[in-house]
Amino acid sequence: MTATPLDPWLLERLVCPMTRTPLRYDEAAQELVSDAAGLAYPIRDGIPVMLVEEARKLGSR
Repeated sequence: MTATPLDPWLLERLVCPMTRTPLRYDEAAQELVSDAAGLAYPIRDGIPVMLVEEARKLGSR
């Protein structure tokens, strides 16, 4: 499966729903990472899933 690039316009506007801080795009993992919250939000079919309960805790795979 080929990674779908995330729209830069969208990335500039998305923030972590828990901390309201900017997110870092991890293209290889297809995740949006919140270093402040220690969470990684998945991107499925090019759509960020911005639900805390769907996020992966950093350090766990």
